[in-house]
Amino acid sequence: MKKLALLFSFLTLVIFGVFSGIVLAPQAHAAHEVIRITSPLNQSFTGEFRDGSMAQLLLPSGELGQLVFRSMSKERTWVIDPALIDAITAMTSDYKVLSDEEPTAGDVALSWLDRLKAVTARNEVISLPYGNPDIKLAKILAPSELALYLSFGKTRLESLLGRTVTADTSHSWSEGKSRLSFTERKTYGENRRALTRLSRVVQADELSNLRARLAQLLSPNLDRESREFFTLNATQAVNEVVDKLRINSGNYQVTTSSVKLPVTVINDFDTEVVVDVSMIPINSRMVVESFKDVVIAPNSKIQLEMGVEVIAPGETVVSAYITDKEGVEVVPEALLTLNSSVIDVRVAWFTTGAAILLLLAGVAQSVRRVRKKSK
Repeated sequence: MKKLALLFSFLTLVIFGVFSGIVLAPQAHAAHEVIRITSPLNQSFTGEFRDGSMAQLLLPSGELGQLVFRSMSKERTWVIDPALIDAITAMTSDYKVLSDEEPTAGDVALSWLDRLKAVTARNEVISLPYGNPDIKLAKILAPSELALYLSFGKTRLESLLGRTVTADTSHSWSEGKSRLSFTERKTYGENRRALTRLSRVVQADELSNLRARLAQLLSPNLDRESREFFTLNATQAVNEVVDKLRINSGNYQVTTSSVKLPVTVINDFDTEVVVDVSMIPINSRMVVESFKDVVIAPNSKIQLEMGVEVIAPGETVVSAYITDKEGVEVVPEALLTLNSSVIDVRVAWFTTGAAILLLLAGVAQSVRRVRKKSK
């Protein structure tokens, strides 16, 4: 009876499974595999590679090569840092290495990328935030930038692989903790804010790319030496980009009470820029003119004619700011030094009038004394 009861129960489960559409997986079914494509930062923020070690990683026997040079399988999920794929793509064309090693990884990088596209074709691909940053630290230092790292990474990875990918919006695929020091965190914040301000008026790929690449400084994969090296290198790259939009400082000798002085504004970006230019003197000796809606063509400079009215002689330093429409300063100020020995006509009339009044007062006083003595 017990055997008949067990047989009846089994047949009932089978019939129920068939009619309800349930498929019972076999016990021998392979486990779903998750493959992570991440690696420590090797490409500097100015474009060069720190050394040639990446080439060894991409070989079939290397750490990254072993992940892609394998048999195809549908039962895999790939978790990829888009910044790493960007760096490997850069190696397929002419690139520079900061060490004495020769840059010979072009064919290796190309072969690795081709294999990655092939082996992931039938699998789900998860895009990590660009640069694989420590999510907890990113939320503390720059929560708004984390959203940018995520969207930028998804777009870049889709472009590089030529297919759609899934963004890790839940941040459930990120791993590891960054050990960025307090000083390095401060430097990251200063660089991030500098690029964020500049992006208010400049829409250029090199600016967007550098802004996203700062996320790599927050990566858990960096050791202490690498964190120090790349933090300094990132600051150099940020300074170079910020300096592409600037006002030339200068010294001027003013010889008339009213004059137009040339002020040069430079745009070294590949896109047109529209800005306001605000002139703020440090004292009231001179009144200077500001400018609205200044249009600067790509890779060019424009010369503005700054109107100056002299109120009193002496030196005046003018702080020249490039701002957006809301008056937010987007790059560091330039200093214009103005020297004048000219006295404004209004001041001259006032001074002359005061002198005449003093003279008349003196004459009147003398007359009163003479009359008093005569009496």
